[in-house]
Amino acid sequence: MGLSPVCVVFLLFMISTSDYIASSVVYATTPDGFLPNGNFEEGPKTSNMRKTVIIGKDSLPKWEINGLVEYISGGPQPGGFYFNVPRDVHAIRLGNEASISQEVRLKKDSYYSITFSTTRTCAQEEAIRLAASGVSIDLPIQTVYDSNGGDTYAWAFKATSEVVKITLKNPGVEEDPTCGPLLDAIAIKEILIPHYIGGNLVKNGGFEIGPYVFDKFSTGVLITPHSHDLVSPLPGWIIESLKPVKFVDSKHYFVPSGSSAIELVGGRESAIAQIIQTKTGVSYLLTFKVGDAKNGCQGSMVVEAFAGMETVKVHFNSEAKGGFTSASLNFKAISDRTRITFWSAFYHTRLDFGYMCGPVLDDVKVVYVK
Repeated sequence: MGLSPVCVVFLLFMISTSDYIASSVVYATTPDGFLPNGNFEEGPKTSNMRKTVIIGKDSLPKWEINGLVEYISGGPQPGGFYFNVPRDVHAIRLGNEASISQEVRLKKDSYYSITFSTTRTCAQEEAIRLAASGVSIDLPIQTVYDSNGGDTYAWAFKATSEVVKITLKNPGVEEDPTCGPLLDAIAIKEILIPHYIGGNLVKNGGFEIGPYVFDKFSTGVLITPHSHDLVSPLPGWIIESLKPVKFVDSKHYFVPSGSSAIELVGGRESAIAQIIQTKTGVSYLLTFKVGDAKNGCQGSMVVEAFAGMETVKVHFNSEAKGGFTSASLNFKAISDRTRITFWSAFYHTRLDFGYMCGPVLDDVKVVYVK
């Protein structure tokens, strides 16, 4: 028996509707900005909450949740806790092995950086696991770099398809199943491939290409050591130390030139490097700027630079008012690839709260000397 015209129309409607429902979990995104509901200000319905715990994997708008996930408002909490949510009002707390994920449409084979604000709440060894496009890493967050409890990190990946599932997970297990890190803002940015500019052999020497920076509230963006990243949110550069470096922008910090720079926040455990193309036996000139970010980091600072067989120590006395000094280093290449490396010789802490800070590096150039 054939279907009546009415049944055919109804069937086509149902197929169309189911296709829409299936595809509606994939949210269009821009290359530069918050993920859909990336600041978690669109909360679950009251009927999908049990105190602070979210009930149902699709109850947090625009996100899929797994495990014990709490919807937190900043301020005093039961049990004497106080959760600071510096960006807007609400945050997500990930309990034991809990995660949130979202599928987004991206450009296949392009590079993207995820910027996210996180705070540990209980354990000393808390971490965040990020996954996208078949790769994942665990970022330790036990060291706190800013007094407001809202450290910001970046991680990068290559989109291997047009639809990518981005997941943030608490990989730890504590006696208290709710114990875990807070997430209060998540954004994404397309990372462009840097090119050589004006005879400079250093790519992205001014650090103008980097991760997304939160516009209204920024504590800088921590970029973790190279061993954690297959793709860097700071293209061209290698973070080859135990501690991260901090990407700072001119809207919230002092930078020597352009719109951004790097703060070496980890002392001798914070180093940044790049391998450049050179010609054996040819002489080159390395120039760069060292200063302070005008963020309460004060005292005698020293940045050491290495290139070829040469090294230089650059001194800068910071009064935490901004400012910089220019430096240079002549070197002769001993191979066709030369590593240039910068690191802070001393540890520094901010005068107000004692959190780690350091000198700012900017405007790195290497040119051929005739």
